[in-house]
Amino acid sequence: MVKQVLRSAALAAALLIAASASAEGALKIAYLEGLSGPFANVGEVGLRHLQFAADRVNAKGGVLGQKIEVVPFDTKTSPQEAQLVFKQLVDQGIHYMMQGNGSAVALALSEALGKHNARNPEQTVLYMNYGAVDPALTNDKCNYFHFRFDADVDMKMQALTNYIAAQKDIKKVYLINQDYSFGQAVAKAARAMLNKKRPDIEIVGDDLHPLGKVKDFAPYVAKIKAAGADAIVTGNWGNDVALLIKAAKDAGLKADFYTYYAGGLGTPPVIGEAGIGHLKQVTHFHSNIGGSRTAASVEAYRKRFPDAKDDYYWVSIMTAIDMLTRSMEQAKSTDPVKVAAVLETMKGDQESGDVYMRPENHQLIQPLFVSTFSRANGKDVKFDVERTGFGFKTDARVEAKDTVLPTTCKFQKPKG
Repeated sequence: MVKQVLRSAALAAALLIAASASAEGALKIAYLEGLSGPFANVGEVGLRHLQFAADRVNAKGGVLGQKIEVVPFDTKTSPQEAQLVFKQLVDQGIHYMMQGNGSAVALALSEALGKHNARNPEQTVLYMNYGAVDPALTNDKCNYFHFRFDADVDMKMQALTNYIAAQKDIKKVYLINQDYSFGQAVAKAARAMLNKKRPDIEIVGDDLHPLGKVKDFAPYVAKIKAAGADAIVTGNWGNDVALLIKAAKDAGLKADFYTYYAGGLGTPPVIGEAGIGHLKQVTHFHSNIGGSRTAASVEAYRKRFPDAKDDYYWVSIMTAIDMLTRSMEQAKSTDPVKVAAVLETMKGDQESGDVYMRPENHQLIQPLFVSTFSRANGKDVKFDVERTGFGFKTDARVEAKDTVLPTTCKFQKPKG
């Protein structure tokens, strides 16, 4: 843990040093993530992706003559800490922020953002969410200056349960998730959608466990085995999914895992060959979706960060920066109010296909993929993950138009 904290601090310090050397008048983007604590490794991955995205823009001269400067802040993946950090970035005059790990953190930030922008319109801040996927953020708790670039829980579960429903050998499903807003939303959506699409499937367990505090998932895996589950559905991320998968492997559990984040840092090396054909994920991107653009990005990321264990993963960060900078160019301004007015109807051509921002709730609409952990073969599994020799192979692609769900969002736009 000490080494992890030191490594995170060193990475943040290096980026801060690089930022301090940038030209005056740089466009600052605050990066708010846990850079210490149990999810520090996940925070590091996002930071590298944001720097990678900024490098691309800066290599072309920046936006409106300004280079992007990434400013990291450590939230410790805590809603309370995140709110304190938000005040710090406001005091530093930063108008753009990015966060994506932890919906509880995202909800706290969105609330703080709403209050601040209402009281201080001249200091408006725009929030780019690249991975916090609680549906509430773009429904009843939506915020005009919050834009989400990842698909929400329900959109992903719709795709995942459509796939599960077609697997006739699945009779018993076990749900295990982190006990906070996101994990609860995953469990709720899984139960409701499976009951509707496959009422014959029996939900044989529904566990919620503390976020980032379980060190040994063996007792949970024992319950899953005893229940005779054919499949496990989990939204766990970071160490919580890696340790869950490790415990399942150690116990010889043969059931299939249907996940949101099993392709993230740490899980593929843990499961190895035992995961072939048994570990599945629903994502907005993976490195083997195909196409020369995807291959070029994966290879460029590995070249930019040769010592990192992660891979090109958070395309939502790339999309956010691409759409943000194009919105600024179209608005001919970096004023968040003017930029938001353009961004809410922005379209894009990304590695995964055509995407667009939904103006009714500021949710990005994009293709989704269900994929299976497989052995790299240089063909449909060209790229492995974390240099393991294993990668993900697409089982199903869901087009953007087929991911759209109703929204209850009724945010108020700024006057004028």
